[in-house]
Amino acid sequence: MSKYSVLLPTYNEKRNLPIITYLIARTFEQANLSWEIVVIDDASPDGTQEVAKELQRIYGEERILLKPRAGKLGLGTAYIHGLKSATGDFVIIMDADFSHHPKYLPEFIKLQKEGNYDIVLGTRYAKDGGVYGWNLKRKLISRGANLLASTVLGTGVSDVTGSFRLYKKHVLETLMKEITSKGYVFQMEMIARARQHNYSIGEVPIAFVDRLYGESKLGMDDIIGYLKGVLSLVFI
Repeated sequence: MSKYSVLLPTYNEKRNLPIITYLIARTFEQANLSWEIVVIDDASPDGTQEVAKELQRIYGEERILLKPRAGKLGLGTAYIHGLKSATGDFVIIMDADFSHHPKYLPEFIKLQKEGNYDIVLGTRYAKDGGVYGWNLKRKLISRGANLLASTVLGTGVSDVTGSFRLYKKHVLETLMKEITSKGYVFQMEMIARARQHNYSIGEVPIAFVDRLYGESKLGMDDIIGYLKGVLSLVFI
């Protein structure tokens, strides 16, 4: 039976972590699947690590792996750090702030099995996908960013910046060795390099809902970094 490792980067997710963990665990157990969650915490000052340790006592240390870091070092490096501890055949990356609902996990897994896809990504911009809780300005920025990247890079997917994805572990390991971007550009580079390898990619429409608790970490520096990232990926 295949095993699934969920990588959860966290920073100040004390309130969200217990809820997302419960729903992930319930989803996998109802489907009778083998699973683990790798929590990669960037020295959260709100007590996120203490919550993770309590979750270890509830679910077991073989299910909840806590892999802290010294500080905020970027989203891409968080996945690299967490992947070192993942023992699953497949690796799922998702946000801990509840913008990605675990209810979609069975759809990701089903589609992957049906098409033997190397990567399955959750898309906000195809079929029944959507974004909820954002103002019009942020929706336009996100949609425009995806359109720009898709056009310039020719990725052939509808959502290059989303961070809800399932990878075959060996595929993710291969891509991680080549990635140079940090932060939010990381997700886009993953797709660009996956296309270079001719990896197959499936898409599952998802409803992206703005975080339950805490503040969004997207700022102007991220937007500028994204635009620079698009240009840099043209020449990889």
